[in-house]
Amino acid sequence: MTSALENYKIFAIKYAHHDRPARDNFLGGDSHDVNMPLDYFVWAVVGQSRTFLVDTGFDANVANQRGRTITHAVETGLNAVGIEPRTVEDVIVTHMHYDHAGNSDLFPKARYHVQDREMEFCTGRCMCHGVLNHAFNVEDVKSMVGRVFADRVTFHDGESLLTSGLSLHLVGGHTSGLQVVRAHTARGWVVLASDAAHLYANIEQERPFPGIYNLGDMLDGYRTTYRLADSPAHVIPGHDPAVLARYPAASSETHDWIARVDVDPQ
Repeated sequence: MTSALENYKIFAIKYAHHDRPARDNFLGGDSHDVNMPLDYFVWAVVGQSRTFLVDTGFDANVANQRGRTITHAVETGLNAVGIEPRTVEDVIVTHMHYDHAGNSDLFPKARYHVQDREMEFCTGRCMCHGVLNHAFNVEDVKSMVGRVFADRVTFHDGESLLTSGLSLHLVGGHTSGLQVVRAHTARGWVVLASDAAHLYANIEQERPFPGIYNLGDMLDGYRTTYRLADSPAHVIPGHDPAVLARYPAASSETHDWIARVDVDPQ
């Protein structure tokens, strides 16, 4: 007899914001001269037996260096949904860019889940090129190497089932080893796309974000992401402020910065 899949709660936790023109969000630019901001999220995937943190964000020092605005520190957001960072045991890093792999000291007990190709990418010859390495923070990369030697990293090669109802899927494109996260929820299969789709418009209109390692993989990744989700409405992009408008808040105190994406859009 096949056991029932575990259902997860998923919290999209906004920790930072950046105003930018629409032309910066699409390969080839955009004819609309309007502000099209990015929000920065981490995601908590909470089951009955295990909790997974998807990505770890960046801190105030990196925000100042990169011209971003911290709206709530990552640890504040986690505490708001009942998660103490020091107790987190599993961190999934979708890719190693600075806005997804920072805050190295917040999770001392965690085991990190990373794709083989991403670690090879961020420590290999591609990092000799400024156009590719500018989105990485060298201290984040060094911290991950340290975890490897401390036996705190599990590497994945393509598709991996982490536990009942939760799996990782290599898509590449934005970086060589970008992975998306598929989680079973009460409303079905939800895919945390991370930077496989920064914005709804990127994937819905097949208009790629300009940060690209492999364009073909990025376009194929749109199809893979849709295939893994129960519907397009089950795909959660990585940086779209609309996520907070489409989904209900986790609580009355978090209506504009933490949403529940495991429930139906409102």
